[in-house]
Amino acid sequence: MARRRLEYVGRSQHDLCRFPEDVQEIVVFALLEAQDGHKHKNAKPLARFHGAGVLEIALRYKSDAYRVIYTLDLAGVVYVLHAFKKKSVRGIATRREDIALIEQRLRTAAQIHEQRRNT
Repeated sequence: MARRRLEYVGRSQHDLCRFPEDVQEIVVFALLEAQDGHKHKNAKPLARFHGAGVLEIALRYKSDAYRVIYTLDLAGVVYVLHAFKKKSVRGIATRREDIALIEQRLRTAAQIHEQRRNT
C-alpha cells in the first residue's frame, strides 16, 4: 500500500507547532501511522462525526490535554483538520467552537480534494 499524502487545513500545522515537543513527536508518529494505513493507540474515531473517517489523537501531557483531528475520508490523503489544547469546562466534552471549526475544515478539505482531483 502506498503511503498517503499528508495535508494540513487552515492553521492546523501552525497550531501543532505550538504544542510541547514531546507531544509533537507522538503526533507526528501517529500521523505517519495513519499515512501508512494504521491507527495509533491514541487515535480513535471522533464520536460526533459518525463512522471512522474522522479521528482524534488524544494526548495528556503534564496537566494539559492536547487533541489533533484528522480525516481519512478523502482517498489517498490524510487531512489534518485541527490541533488544539483542550479547554473544556465540562469534563471530556469538546467545545462547540472546536466542533464548528472541525466541520468547516472538513468541508474545506473536501473542496481542496475535489479541486486537485479535477486538475
